[in-house]
Order: sequence, then C-alpha cells, then structure tokens
Amino acid sequence: MGKILRRTFLIGGAAIAGGVAFGAYYVNRDHPNPLAGKTAEGEVAFNPYLKITDDNRIAIMIPRAEMGQGVTTTLAALLAEELDVELESVKAEIAPAANAYYNAAMLEEGAGKPHFDRSFSAEALRATMGTVGKVLGLQVTGGSSSTLDAYEKMRMAGATARETLKLAAYKKTGIDTDRMKTRDGHVILPDGTKLTYGSLANTAAEIDTPSNVSLRPASDWKMLGKSQPRTDMRAKSTGAPIFGMDVDLPDMVYATLKMNPRLGGPMTRMDADEARKIKGVIDVVDMTATQDEAFGGGFAVIATNTWAAFKGAEAVDVDWGPAPYPATTQGIMDVIAKTLDRSEAEGDGDVMRDEGDVKLAFADAPRSRIVEARYQVPYLAHATMEPMNATAQLKDGELHIWAGTQAPTLVRDDCAYEAGVDKEKTFIHSTYLGGGFGRRGEIDFCRYAARLAKKTDGKPVKLVWSREEDMTHDTYRPAAISTWKARLDEEGFPVAVDGRIACPSIIKSVMGRTFPSIGAAGPDNTITQGAADQPYDIADYKITGVKAPVDIPIGFWRSVGNSYNGFFHECFMDEIAHATGKDPIEMRRRIMAKHPTALGTLNKVAELADWSAPAIEGRGKGVAFTLSFGCWTAIAVEVAQTDDGIRIEKVSIAADIGQALDPAIVATQLQSGAIYGLSSCLGEKITFEDGMVQETNYDTYEALRMHQCPQFAIEVMETAEHMGGSGEPGTPPVIPALANAVFNLTGKRVRSMPLSDEVEFV
Repeated sequence: MGKILRRTFLIGGAAIAGGVAFGAYYVNRDHPNPLAGKTAEGEVAFNPYLKITDDNRIAIMIPRAEMGQGVTTTLAALLAEELDVELESVKAEIAPAANAYYNAAMLEEGAGKPHFDRSFSAEALRATMGTVGKVLGLQVTGGSSSTLDAYEKMRMAGATARETLKLAAYKKTGIDTDRMKTRDGHVILPDGTKLTYGSLANTAAEIDTPSNVSLRPASDWKMLGKSQPRTDMRAKSTGAPIFGMDVDLPDMVYATLKMNPRLGGPMTRMDADEARKIKGVIDVVDMTATQDEAFGGGFAVIATNTWAAFKGAEAVDVDWGPAPYPATTQGIMDVIAKTLDRSEAEGDGDVMRDEGDVKLAFADAPRSRIVEARYQVPYLAHATMEPMNATAQLKDGELHIWAGTQAPTLVRDDCAYEAGVDKEKTFIHSTYLGGGFGRRGEIDFCRYAARLAKKTDGKPVKLVWSREEDMTHDTYRPAAISTWKARLDEEGFPVAVDGRIACPSIIKSVMGRTFPSIGAAGPDNTITQGAADQPYDIADYKITGVKAPVDIPIGFWRSVGNSYNGFFHECFMDEIAHATGKDPIEMRRRIMAKHPTALGTLNKVAELADWSAPAIEGRGKGVAFTLSFGCWTAIAVEVAQTDDGIRIEKVSIAADIGQALDPAIVATQLQSGAIYGLSSCLGEKITFEDGMVQETNYDTYEALRMHQCPQFAIEVMETAEHMGGSGEPGTPPVIPALANAVFNLTGKRVRSMPLSDEVEFV
C-alpha cells in the first residue's frame, strides 16, 4: 500500500508524458468533499470550501498555506464576494489535507511554455498538466499560483452555495428565487423579510446543487479589486499560537536531530552513552532510513523538553562519512564549469528556445559586433525565520501531523507510508508558516517527526530543528554558471543571442527525495526559466540548459530558475545596451515592441524612477525586466555612493498582473520578493569546506537589514490579458537591476553573486 502511495505522482506523470491518458471518468470526476461527515452538530458543509452553522457562523476553508502572502484574505474574499457576505463576518480556516484541494494552476504555469505563448499546442500542454494536478489531487502551495487556481473554484463555491440557499428559501416560502435578493448573510424576500443563511443551511443541505450558476461580473464586485483588512492581522499582532512552533499537546515529548553535515553521507559510528545521562533525555534514535535519503545518516534525541534534547544531541559522540560531492565550494563550481564548457564544445544540452539559426548568425559576424559574457551564482538557503519543525502522534492506528507545510497531501501520503498506516487514518493539521519560500514544500521534516512518533508509545513528539541544523541541511537554490553571446546589427541592436546555462537539476533532486525509486528523465525547464521564456523578439535566439552532476540537495527557492536567470539574462541585456551606448530602457523597448504589456511596465517604471532626469554624480540607476509566474515586472534600482559604501536608495516596481484582486497584498508581495532578492545580492551565499556547509546562522548568512532597506515606489497594473501571481515576481528582476545600477555608478561590471564579494555596500 505505502509503496504505491509514495510513487503515485511520478507514475502518473510518466504515464501522461508517455502518451497514456487517464480515462474520461478520472478526468471529469470530482474528488470527495473532505468536510462531508466531519461537521459539528448544527453545521453544514456546502462544498469543500464552505461551512455554515445554524446560528449563522460562516467558515471558509483556505486550501493553500498561509506564509505571509495573504491567501487567508484574498481566497476568503473570492468566496465571500459570491456568497454575499462581508469578509469580517466569516472565519478563514486552513483546509485539511485532501485531494479536493488540488492545485491545477501551478502545473499549468509550470508546463514550460512562455506565458505569452497562447498557441494551440501551448494551451493543450497547459490543460494536460492541469489535468495531472486534478487527477493526482496535488494540494500544493507554490509557483505564485494560489489566487489563480482559486479564482474560479472558490467563486463558484460561493455562488452555488448562495443559489442553493435561495432554493432552500423557496422550499420554505414558495416564493420564486428570482424575486429574492441576498445580502450580508441573508436571503431577503420581496417584502423585506430576512432569512439568515444559518436558518436555511439544513434545508439547503438536502437540495441538489444547481449547475447553471453564473459568476458575478467584476463591475458588481464589492470586495474584489479593493484592498481588504487582513484576516490574519489580529492573530499575528497578538501572538496567537498559529505556527508550527506553537503546537502544545498533552503529554508531549520533544526532539531534535542531527544529520550528517556532509549532505547524503552515512553515519559510521554513534555513541550515545553520555547523552543518555543528561537530565530529561528519554531516548536517542538512529534516524538512518532503510531507503536512500538526501541527508544521509543521523540521529535524533527525544527528551522532556527541547533544551534537554539540544544538550543531548551535543553530547552524542558520532563519526560522519564522506559527502557524495566535491568537498569544497571551488571543487563544486569546477564541476559545473566543466559541464558547461564540455557542453559548449560538444554542442549538447537541452535546447529550450531555438528561433532562427544562431549558428549561422554568428558564422560571419564581425568581432566588433559580438558581445560576450560569463556569469555565475552560488548556492542559497531559504533561511526561513521559523526553523523546520513538526509534531507527530501515532496512537490507536491513527497518525496526526501538526506542521506548517506547503504540500499537505504529499506529507499525508509520505508520512502514512513512514508510519505504516493507511492514508485515510493520517491527518495533517496545517499551521501558519513562519516563512516558506519553497522549503516547506519538502516533506523531510514531517517524515522525521512521523519516524520518531513510532518510538514514543502514543505520546505526541514535537521535533524542532536547531537553527544550525536548519541552515546546514536545506534544499538549497542551486549554483549556476552561464555563458552568453550576442551579435549586434549596424544600429547596435541584438539580432542573435546564444545563452547556455549549466546547473544541477532541481527536478531530479526533488523527485529523488520525494519519490526515491523513480528518476526524472528529460529536460528540466527550471534550468532555463527566466531566460528561455522572456518576451524579447530577436531573430536568432537560442537558450540551452545543461544538467550539472552535483549531488547536493536542491529545491524550489523563491522564483526558482528565474532567480538566477533573471540575473544572467538581464545583466547581459544591459551589457548589450552599454556596448553601443544605448539607453537600457530604450533598447528593451525596441526588442519587446510586439509585447505592449511589457512596454507598459517599462514606461511606468521609467516614470516611477524618473529615469530621464539628468545624471547626478555619486548616484547610479539600473533597470531590468522579467516575466515570471504570469506577472510582467520591470524594476529600476537607484544607488548612491557614501563613505560607508553603496547605499540602495530606491526601488521602483511596475508589475502587470492582469487582475489585482487585492492591490495592497499584491504590492506587499512585490516588495517582499524584491527584498528577498536584494538580500541575495548583499552577502548571501552557501559555501562548502570538507563537504560541510559553512554558513550556520544569520550572522554568517546575512539577510537585508532594516537600515539597508530602500524606499519603494510600486505600481500595480492590470492591462495584461491573463492573470498572474505576485508572490515571486519581485525577486528575479531586482537582482540584475541592482547589478546594473552598480555598473552605472562605478563602471564595474560584476558578473557573479553576491555583489558584495566585489563591491562594498552600506
């Protein structure tokens, strides 16, 4: 049973990729309502997203993880708008782990086609990937897709409930529904009589849901399109126990773990005698799994409190085996560089964009019209403020997991397998996340908690990672190296571009951890995203991705491949412009002329940044553009030279999301993404010595501090034809915009990250 559960996604995905289609029954059927049969007395579950009690309390189930991006507000507003209730009158609850909450939009947007490609083949591929998400019931938060995926689902859930409640009123009164109105949680009869939704809920539960419900046009919206008070504001402001670290259960024991600091290496010897003498230590558990795991061997200490567990872990005498990758940062980067150089020499790799004839374009190009550059970026940690943690209890044949997770159904299936129980007897209690950024889409921290729950005789065990364990056992953003070459025409505009990116495969690494028995074949479009899918019209345009064989655990880091390709692609575009003395915005306008949405963001960011103003000595400006996750984003950064180093003065962001359901939240997310990206410029890097990560805490892995934070000017635009996301798009373009601003200020072209390795910042 468990073995099949652990491998469902890969088998399903491989079947689709191999041309084996699911039958129409599987594609069209709805997953069971996870709320059915689990409601309290006097409570009715209308659908997976809505519960109403007979005393008119309304709960909206939020199917995505809340990690600061505002889904408990915007997704609740989607349903509340159609249900005709005020947002402050409802309670937003994190939904349970259930296939009914599948995320189709994330897979659709990740299909590998540029967002602006709406050809039949591109749309067919998106539809296929969305179907995979539905059939497999993947409840995942990622890819800036939460609002996009919920946009119709949750509105329809509210609309059908509203119309069903009106039918219940008809059943009670005999008055035609077209003579009724709804407002503020009431059905209003023609004579003004108000019937609460709660008084109609039980009757409505006996009525078949109408199938011909229409959604309200945007012109009738009362909440959507306007900024709303955050539903989580009070809890977060008052320190309510809403995060995984806050979980407190009767008879709970506590644990921490130490895995091999050489990631993936074995534990060759362990002596826990001294640890067991420490007051409060209950047990020391060998955590080495029977199957291969990304972090190799290790142990956990179970104790009566977290401090005792930490002290016990320090007292264990242990020997660690070697890492399955080069022992030093230089050795690792050498592997990536050699992979890139070999690929370039032999002409292999996965070509992800191939327009015109690049080889022919460069065959007779005069040297004076060639621009070349080579860039590289380091490994990066997610560095979430809340360290990894999970609480698990295995009792009476049931497994319960309390954790902040971005992938509750994957956690459910994996932990059920780990504990040896049916997934129907496995319950995931999702908490708020104290930072996710992709890290909590992994399952390791929950899997370890489930493994320990088998050792605690039915008591709940709370597993807390130390900051050092967290930082040194991340699933990192991979390092990458790229080479670029452009041919310019007589006017100095690019007519041919050839880009090649070498990087370890994120998809291979993620699949190897999540589904260890099945590999990930074929191209990995995360290697080239942010470069192969940009709206630049260049006659001869080729982007190639190359998988570098470095076996360090890597994963989805905020904006994924866009995070490094935004740097590569947009710094190179800046180099092309400066090679012939062109204004960087004017050059981009020329080669993005066929994309009015992109032009709109460039024009707006030029306005926000006062781009055309006369240059001021000691100040510099840089600009960049990246289309990621359906959001067209242009960013300009202004810097100033001070006695203490370069200060980032202002960041201007113009982003076209198509439709901003809550403009304030969109703007906040764009700013958050930009700050996350700036942090990676000012000192963040993961390095290795003797196979071990050297950065262990925030003193050595420094995020942007408050005093370094610039002013922001943000314009949220809504002209794009298709809706996009906002959680990640602020990250990719801010990195090259800062690098380009540094060049404009100093004349120094920095082609590697972090920028602070070569220039000094305040």
